Amino acid sequence: MPTTTTARRPVPREGTLWLTGGHVVDVLGGTVRRNANVAVAAGRIEKITTEAPEPGAQRVDLGGRYLLPGLISVHTHLSVVYPFSATDEAESPGLTAMRALSRAQDALHAGVTSIRCVHEQNRADLLVRTGVEQGWVDAPRIIGAGRAVSTTGGHGHGSACSYADGHDGFLRAARTELAAGADLIKVFITGGIAHEGESFTGAQMTLEEMRGVVRAAEEHGTYVTAHAGSGSAIREALAAGVRGYEHAYELDDATAKEMAERRVFLTPTLCVTRCPDWMAEHSFSEWQIQRALEVGPGHLASIRRAVAAGIADPRDPGAPGITMLAGTDYPPGEPIEDTVVAVREMEFLTEAGLSPEQALRAGTSDAARLVGLHGKAGAVEEGLLADLIVTDRDPLSDLSALRRIPFVMQGGRVVRDDLPAAPAGRAAADAPGGTL
Repeated sequence: MPTTTTARRPVPREGTLWLTGGHVVDVLGGTVRRNANVAVAAGRIEKITTEAPEPGAQRVDLGGRYLLPGLISVHTHLSVVYPFSATDEAESPGLTAMRALSRAQDALHAGVTSIRCVHEQNRADLLVRTGVEQGWVDAPRIIGAGRAVSTTGGHGHGSACSYADGHDGFLRAARTELAAGADLIKVFITGGIAHEGESFTGAQMTLEEMRGVVRAAEEHGTYVTAHAGSGSAIREALAAGVRGYEHAYELDDATAKEMAERRVFLTPTLCVTRCPDWMAEHSFSEWQIQRALEVGPGHLASIRRAVAAGIADPRDPGAPGITMLAGTDYPPGEPIEDTVVAVREMEFLTEAGLSPEQALRAGTSDAARLVGLHGKAGAVEEGLLADLIVTDRDPLSDLSALRRIPFVMQGGRVVRDDLPAAPAGRAAADAPGGTL
């Protein structure tokens, strides 16, 4: 007898919920609208006003805290196994999806309301995404690449990637991932720092192979992002039409300038060369940890060259500049030091030369532009999805304010509420409104 599946995840509450007595952070303009009340209805931001809600309205008292868009992490691996050598390429897709879901839920609880996955075993990102769409599970909004495409014996070897060689092989492999539901294509154009004997200074893909995946992506109206270590390989990929780059361990001034001229997207993932304690806790080998630390100073200097080449200004879309993005490589909701990996990565971006405002955009509005959520999420604006987080302090003044996020909302659903209860009889929304 047929059965009906009932959704188990929370659904947006009926009516309007007011977030009152807070300060709204404008990540695009770099300003704060003080003493504002925000009405949320049907999963979206309905109104931002200084007017008080009607008596009896549902409300959450922010108590003078700061309201900003939910974080977006654009370099995520939810299914990764530590140590990497423990990866079982024959693992059941069900087990892979369960591991990925657990990490996705950790990220959501930490304030990461959307993620871009750039390789998951068994296409676990697409499986979890389906579960979210069906209402079976609660997780961040997922933009997924399915399986990354690697050359035979290349950087992705042993990681349950799709393997290909030659223009037609890469074209076919990329088309297969897109047909399976991938939103973008991820490739490895160089080696990396995870495998002994591997180098990131030489290209692992030919120009024709790069053109094959770009062709497949363009057929589907999307783009290719590349694991990229060195400037020489990046220059070839730029010529092939690759739009996104991950890591950039060794970037020279000339390549950085060309990247700025072509207005590409760069995700530095500085965490991978700056977190030895986290690596040790997650079964990385002593060799891997030492290799990461050796590469670290050059990696930071490389990203500083990218910053010096020019950061894209969303208010001037025609001007040259690199769009710098926040992505972790590690699961973004993992604890690290006194915060989570997603926030630590944004702090590292300020060490590379971004202002707190630019680093905040890298993990919100600029990330939204990359993943197709521009005009839908990534900012606190009327009409946008109510993906929202709260901090005690102003993150535009001090990005470390993100280390404490007591309130998370996604699509109008309250995911986390650790705010103190308002004193009896007090309604912050009844206080006089402020000005811009």
